[in-house]
Amino acid sequence: MPPGNCFPQSSHIHRATRFWPTYVTDERVLQDDPDRRVVRVGDTVRRPVHPWTPAVHQLLRHLEGVGFPYSPRVRGIDAEGREVLTYLEGESGPQGWAKLVDDTGLVSFARFLREYHDAVAGFRLPEGLSWCTGESGPGEGEVVCHGDFGPWNIVWAQGDPVGILDWDYARPADRLHDIAYALEYAAPFRDDAECLRWLRYPEPPDRRHCLELFAGAYGLTSTDGLVNAVIDVQKAAIEQVRTLASRGLQPQVRWVADGYLDDLAQRADWSRANRHLFE
Repeated sequence: MPPGNCFPQSSHIHRATRFWPTYVTDERVLQDDPDRRVVRVGDTVRRPVHPWTPAVHQLLRHLEGVGFPYSPRVRGIDAEGREVLTYLEGESGPQGWAKLVDDTGLVSFARFLREYHDAVAGFRLPEGLSWCTGESGPGEGEVVCHGDFGPWNIVWAQGDPVGILDWDYARPADRLHDIAYALEYAAPFRDDAECLRWLRYPEPPDRRHCLELFAGAYGLTSTDGLVNAVIDVQKAAIEQVRTLASRGLQPQVRWVADGYLDDLAQRADWSRANRHLFE
């Protein structure tokens, strides 16, 4: 995320923006996080604005323009300074884990990511805007990755993925970044106890099968390097949380205080020690 001053690009937020009245009161809380409170109002969602929100809005407008039907549409900024996006109907959040347990859901998840990557190929950010990382790309060979493509951020309806939520961590990177990030949860890179207790698996998963199935469904011709890529993404997550916390940004400050960096380090250690389960 950009260091220092908040809203260096605020003029981009209010240009061609539709403001919503202050008398709307029928708010339904979707996420009661102290740092990122998200509410539903009618057929819209209201979320906190960040310095990189203008970049995200440009991305979402691009996706709308190319006919990608699975991203929320930008409806502006309301009178309370929150971004206004269209509400995507379906199941999301913790329910998403169960959708990846069987092969059908796993294949759909991988194909869904490929469809997003293809839709965003060629998009370039207007001058003067930047992503949460402070970058303004993408550069040669990169796309704008979603950056948080986990099962909790996918909206499902009748067993099919129909929407993608939470675009705050979009950033330029090789497609492999999103692929490896998704594989951490889809393979999954977790021990048997966590798979059974939290990830909705009825029995320990065949991780090699899951990784190969995901790779093939996405369109990769080889699984070479995927385990290393997942471990690299896990290690990068530790540095990202540490860096953002050092800038005083939430929720990363709270995560560090709560010992979350230790949890992330243990996950990377498990992946290194158990890579034989995937290869």
